[in-house]
Amino acid sequence: MRRSSVPLVGFPHQPGQPAVAVVRLPRHDVPVTAHAHDFLALFYADTAADDVLIDGRRFTVSPGDLFVLAPGQVIAFTGDSPATTDGWVVWFPADAVRTGAHVSWRAHPLLFPFAAGAERPQRLRIPPADRPAWTGRFTALHTELTARRDGYREAALAHLTLLLVAAARHTANLPGQLRAAGEPLLAAVFDVIENRFTEPLSLADVAADLALTAGHLTTVVRRKTGRTVQQWITQRRLQEARRLLTETDLPVAAVSRRCGYPDVSYFTKRFRLEHGVTPARWRST
Repeated sequence: MRRSSVPLVGFPHQPGQPAVAVVRLPRHDVPVTAHAHDFLALFYADTAADDVLIDGRRFTVSPGDLFVLAPGQVIAFTGDSPATTDGWVVWFPADAVRTGAHVSWRAHPLLFPFAAGAERPQRLRIPPADRPAWTGRFTALHTELTARRDGYREAALAHLTLLLVAAARHTANLPGQLRAAGEPLLAAVFDVIENRFTEPLSLADVAADLALTAGHLTTVVRRKTGRTVQQWITQRRLQEARRLLTETDLPVAAVSRRCGYPDVSYFTKRFRLEHGVTPARWRST
């Protein structure tokens, strides 16, 4: 179904209210027919039945499934309620967590899982041992928004941040998830990036490792992920830079080299372009 032919649901902004909403499923007022939305959403199933369609692809929902839904994706449920007998839906506009430093929500570190799935429906499988913690995160957010105690606006956004941090950490094994999703070529691309991002690495290098032409690889990766190979290399390098700046006392020049940028001036320029501040400023804030 074409995205232009379905209703577009907007985020229900309310003056004075935090820019995040959550409902516990089942709820009969959640749309089940085909629709798209202009916000980001997490759909989590504690227990499940029925299927969900995302951009025309059918998923049989299982306990522990976490669907990361990007703006514009067409969603439909095959039953009378959203494909679960017990679960949660959280939705929010990108501006709820994006700061002015990020020109696009796709560049925000906490919104990486949504960027990764913008052109390809993304389902994350939460291991059984981790599911009580996920249920607790949704419950805590729901409690703040329902009880509305003093400071609940700030608390709700803090709980949203914790959910996004957990989702971002869960995507760390992206190659493994891509293989499980039937995307071996994308998995191989991310394997090469993971193994070589600390050294000089270009699109041509990745293509050569996979015995493909650079043009073909660019087309496939852009079509399936919405980003180029070089953008994914940069994303991985800056992810490592943020980790080193946060967890170590290494000089910025050393961080630059460990992230595949032998030229610290270029690294600083690249980092500032993505985050709006220099690496040193990032570390101090």
